Amino acid sequence: MEDQTVLQTKSKSLKPATALLVILPLLVLGGVIALFLRTGGGLRLSPPAPVEDLKVERTILKPGSIDLRVRNAGPQDVAIAQVVINNAVWPFNISPRVTIPRLSEATVHLDYDWVQGEAYNVTLFTSNSLPFSAEIRVAFTTPQPTSRTFWSFTLIGLYVGVIPVYLGLFWFPALRQLGRRWMVLLLGITAGLLVFLGLDTLAEALEKAKAVPSPLQGIGLVGIGAVATFFLLDAISRRQVSSGKSEASQRLALAYMIATGIGLHNLGEGLAIGAAYNVGEIALGAFLVVGFIIQNITEGLGIIAPVLRDRPSLGSLALMGLVGGGPAIAGAWIGGFAPNAALAVLFLAVGTGAVFEVVYEIAKLIQKDTARQPMPFTVFSGVVAGMLLLWVTGLLIK
Repeated sequence: MEDQTVLQTKSKSLKPATALLVILPLLVLGGVIALFLRTGGGLRLSPPAPVEDLKVERTILKPGSIDLRVRNAGPQDVAIAQVVINNAVWPFNISPRVTIPRLSEATVHLDYDWVQGEAYNVTLFTSNSLPFSAEIRVAFTTPQPTSRTFWSFTLIGLYVGVIPVYLGLFWFPALRQLGRRWMVLLLGITAGLLVFLGLDTLAEALEKAKAVPSPLQGIGLVGIGAVATFFLLDAISRRQVSSGKSEASQRLALAYMIATGIGLHNLGEGLAIGAAYNVGEIALGAFLVVGFIIQNITEGLGIIAPVLRDRPSLGSLALMGLVGGGPAIAGAWIGGFAPNAALAVLFLAVGTGAVFEVVYEIAKLIQKDTARQPMPFTVFSGVVAGMLLLWVTGLLIK
């Protein structure tokens, strides 16, 4: 109450003169920027060559046609003047317009009888004769959103995410019979699993950030998504603690947070699999599916670790499994039908922040459980074992 009274007193003391002092530097700064843009700082120089940057974000192959979805990532408008396929100049159409404004998208349509399984190189020349290339490693009809392909990607998500996570949850009755030291070991293993998943997700986000158009700042998206998610989940966790909920309720909430973090990671896995199928890399897609199935059974173990001493309802366990595995389905849909580099980076960044925040919560739970009887070597063994477990299963995927 005292702090609230002080804040109210301070807010009432704000005067128009104070507000003007806050706004005035911003107004002056805007004037300085406008002056610089108008005069160029006194330097009357022009660039020796046009600055253009055209990103080919997606290639869509249909029988008898090739569509390239491009984005203007440069500082000025870009006009496409010529298209070359495998060293042959080819007629084309562009929609919605030939000149592409900054950060806008356009679709380049080519009536071209491509051959399945062949490789093609498409080069776009701007009106300033600058080339931008797109490589089609294996020509393959791009999956379209039909009821059949929709159901196929749903099945892939079920195989990769939902089924393995639920199989891991089936260990719950057996693990409840373990002693206290084993419980701490399992929490350590869970932390190790999540640390490995977090690092893997972060590395994938940074890798995909390279494909994001430079004005969208892929690295910035990684930072915003990860940091914002971490502090948001931390704020939610602290509110639950301050609300006076029982320890069992807090452990159940932690299990849901683990399921959420794992679910966001599985969303990234679904994106990778869907994108592999989208460009015709069937062997790679199948390889990823099998590898992720083997790896993800351990994620169910991580979800149930905090609640082994409690008796969560079957409905709670079922919902945890759906939260942890279900996002793989959504990821497969997005990656298979509408791959987008910026969106993928943001999803992976959110998953990174969620996973590391959950690791932080598990560390606090371990510290609380071992306050009276420290078990440093048990915790160490669990964390290392969890990381090694995913490293070994990762040998089947990488």
